[in-house]
Order: sequence, then structure tokens, then C-alpha cells
Amino acid sequence: MQVLSVCGGVPLRGTAVIHGAKNSVLPVLAACVLCRSPCVLHNCPNIDDVESALQILRHLGCTAARSGSTVCVDASGMDACQIPPELAGKMRSSIIFLGAILSRLGCAELALPGGCPLGERPIDLHIAALRQMGAECVCSPDCVCCRAARLHGAVIALPFPSVGATENALLAALGCGETIEIQNAAREPEITDLVRFLQSAGAEISGGGTSKLTVCGGRPLHGTTYTILPDRVETASFLCAAAGCGGDVTLVRTDCTALSAVCSVLEGCGCEISSGRDSLRIRAPRRLRASRETIVTAPYPGFPTDVQAPMMAALLRAEGESRICETIFENRFHHVPQLRKLGADIALCGQTACIRGAERLRGAALHAEDLRGAMALVIGALQSEEESTITGIKHLRRGYDNLEENLRALGADVKCVEIC
Repeated sequence: MQVLSVCGGVPLRGTAVIHGAKNSVLPVLAACVLCRSPCVLHNCPNIDDVESALQILRHLGCTAARSGSTVCVDASGMDACQIPPELAGKMRSSIIFLGAILSRLGCAELALPGGCPLGERPIDLHIAALRQMGAECVCSPDCVCCRAARLHGAVIALPFPSVGATENALLAALGCGETIEIQNAAREPEITDLVRFLQSAGAEISGGGTSKLTVCGGRPLHGTTYTILPDRVETASFLCAAAGCGGDVTLVRTDCTALSAVCSVLEGCGCEISSGRDSLRIRAPRRLRASRETIVTAPYPGFPTDVQAPMMAALLRAEGESRICETIFENRFHHVPQLRKLGADIALCGQTACIRGAERLRGAALHAEDLRGAMALVIGALQSEEESTITGIKHLRRGYDNLEENLRALGADVKCVEIC
């Protein structure tokens, strides 16, 4: 079994490289099944979720190969419409293949996806959107099957700006010979990246980055070469690590334009943040101030739910009391009991966490249960002056490329060890 050993207590200093966005590359890979000639994707992170997506593509009859950070997908030979449990169960994002496969073949069967245990996360919004386009969808406890001899135009008003439902509706709409309008669409940068990829492949889509997407479907898509945008959650995670530990860190090959909510919180806690053309620098005090305002997770451009756990960890030693309210997922505080093992003072009341800053944290044996919670444990352990061990690091492998090396470049004492 692999365990992450962390010896903390020192400020972070130096430069770290940010990789391509996990939450962008996964829907783009799903979208590749709509292209009838090869697609070349640059800046693809080497993480387990991307490998799972490549395995799904190969199962569907596509060819998919990686060379460094470049992935090539050729879906011209795609001949299968079913994703079995052993593939779908590896990640939540497998659900995004549903709309793409339906659009391409007129039928799609998907075992219910896996991923992090963050609560129910029902797919009812996805299914409702597909049904409005004329798909017949049958759901069982462990599988969803969709069929449509012909998809038709529709105005789809999402009751909540769900990222996944927006992506599925968008990909399915491209197989419709009429116009689809998606209202209350998610506005996340990863949605905009998906739209730009599809446009580069010949799709006619307007409204990227807004709450209303208009898709003129039925146009054949061709292969394209595209570069995935930098990962804003990885960027935010390293900002939180630097803020919690103190120090002076520069992040390169990144973009701060989508991180205003995160940067605003950190600046309010005493950090100095400056940006360059493709870089971001954070200078943090030895100990943060508590956040004066309650941090409330919200759809973009609000504070991202994926940064809730790393930010909580950054505030563990802040002077004063900080509050974080989670509004997106009903079960996203798995990391709290583990952070308490480090000596953190965290009280939970429903969906709100109250963090009272501790002067010192101690080492502990920790276990990660989800991706962003795992990163929070790393950030917490980096602030302790003692050694901590973290199990469940398979979650880190799903979303952070080259994590240990990046942290060591900043002076952190982090290593992966095998134990019996």
C-alpha cells in the first residue's frame, strides 16, 4: 500500500508548474467521439481520471494514445454504445459520455458512475435535458439507457446551473438537426473550454461563458488540434498550500482570471497576490488572519466547491475564526474529522464549518476519502512541525499530476512510501 509521508513546519518557497485542467479535459475527451477524424489535445494532465477516460474511449472502439502531455484520439472506428461498470465506476465524469454517445450512435448505455462520495449527486438534470430533446431514457438502480432515433430542437431551462448537465445537454444537442437552447447553463471556464474545442471542430455554438448556450446541431464535426486550459483548482490548491504554510511561491503556466473569488479570500487573510502573463505569485505571512466574511461555495463565478477543502486547510492556523458554508454538495466535509487529528479546531453545524485557528498543529495518521479532501490533508500536514502519514492517496492520483515533485520544488518534505 502506498502512503504519503509529510514532514511540515517550513514555509514554501520556489516555483511550481500547473498542468491542464482535469475538469476541462474530461468533457473534451468525451466530445472527441463526435469527431470523424483524429483530435490532438495538448496540455493533458497525466492523472488517473484521464487514463480512465482513455480506457472508455478504447472500449467504445476509438483509438486513444498519449505522448507526454499530448493525447491523440481517433473516433472514426467507434462502434460501441455501452460503458460497463468496471469503467464507469472509476470516475463521476463518465456520465458526460452519455450525451456524446447518444448524439453519435442514437443509443447509449452507461453503468451509474463512481467518483468521490460527496452525497447523492443525482443525474436527474442530465436525464431531463436529454428527454426534452426526444430521448427515451430508462433508469435502473445501477444503469441508465438512452435511445433516440432522432433528437429534436428544444429550449432546455436547467433548474440549477449544473456543470455536468450543461455538458451532457451540449454534447447531445450536436446530434440534433435543429436548434437547442440551454438556459441557466453553467458558466464555468471549463464549459467555455469545451465550447471552444467544439467550435474548433466545426460546431456552431454561441453563448460560451454566459448562462444561455445556443447550439445549431446536425453539422458534422471534424478532427482538430486543441490546447486544454490550465487547471484553476490545482492553481487554487497550491495557493492555499502557500497561504497556510507561509512563504513566497510562483505558479507558472496558469491563469488567474478565473480565480478572483479565491484570490479575494486569500488577500483578505493577509496574502499578497500578483499575476503575470501566465504566472501567479503569492507572498503569505507566517500566520494568516481569519476570513472576515463567511466563505460560501457557489456556481461560477462564485467560490468553487472544489476549493472548499483546500481553503479550510489553509485557515487551520489563521488568527481568529473563519466560517465556510458548503451549498453545492450535501456531504463534502469528509476531511473535517481527519483535520481534527492534526489538532484543528473545526465545528460543524449543518453545511457550515467554523474554523478557529490553532497556533500549532501536530502530526497524525490521516486517511483521505475524496480528491479535494485528500489535498486538504496534505495542506494541513504541511503546516505541522511533525511527520504525518496519509493513506487513500489514490484520490490524489485522480486529480493532481506530479504532486510530490511540485511540492518538493517548493521545499516541502513529501514522499510516497510503500508499506506492507
